[in-house]
Amino acid sequence: MRPSAARSAEALAEAARRRRRLENALPWLVIAGMFLVWEAAVRLFGIEPFILPAPSVIAESMVRWWQPLLSNAWATLLTTVIGFLLAVVFGLLLGVAIGSSVLVYRGLYPLLIAFNSVPKVAVVPILVIWFGAGFWPAVLTAFLISFFPIVVNVATGIATVEPELRDVLRALGASQRDIIAKVGLPRSMPYFFASLKVAITVAFVGSIISETVAANEGIGHLMLVASSRFDVPLVFAGLIVTGVMGVAMYWVAVTIEERTTGWATRGQNDPRLATGG
Repeated sequence: MRPSAARSAEALAEAARRRRRLENALPWLVIAGMFLVWEAAVRLFGIEPFILPAPSVIAESMVRWWQPLLSNAWATLLTTVIGFLLAVVFGLLLGVAIGSSVLVYRGLYPLLIAFNSVPKVAVVPILVIWFGAGFWPAVLTAFLISFFPIVVNVATGIATVEPELRDVLRALGASQRDIIAKVGLPRSMPYFFASLKVAITVAFVGSIISETVAANEGIGHLMLVASSRFDVPLVFAGLIVTGVMGVAMYWVAVTIEERTTGWATRGQNDPRLATGG
């Protein structure tokens, strides 16, 4: 390799490393900046803690109530993960059925859209009547609210396989099951993981909704009790803990996506694209 070409490759590699370091640090810098602006604004305008507590006051509340926060966060995380996993299983199966059959699509899609349009908070009292207050209504609410994005994205990935490719595969002797298993499912994986990143965040919304309506534990229940006694810092502490759990679950989904469908975004990791070259 010529010296100039070697220097150029080394410069590209160094630029890519700097970009990766910036990408890794940027979320933390943005979060730190947001909390600093928040703290400064509260102190500058003299906002009372019962209206908008400063991050430092919220941190004090988190230290003071760390045991209730931890136990209730575990309850919320457990119900959310179980509901989310149920949504993944049933959403994947139904998405494959809808994406591979026009008849199933015509029959079920309007029903799914209608059901997804129903506010889930209106469904919680029915779930409480059926299953009692507590664990299962929260699980099922998380399932119901995260189910639809997975179905839609998986069905889209399978349904958008080119007709020409289907015809070629059939001419080579492939069955409909082979086409779905060998082409449709791999093609739908980027759609599937995109839906997981949406579904895991809204699953927490479902759990919190159920916990605020009828539950004896969970972050939603803790926030409801705290708001009833005007402990606004503890309410914000619950919101922050929920956000942290959501980001953690999102990161898990992204990590699995990168390890299984990295081929779908391989061009974005090209150092030449990173430097604009």
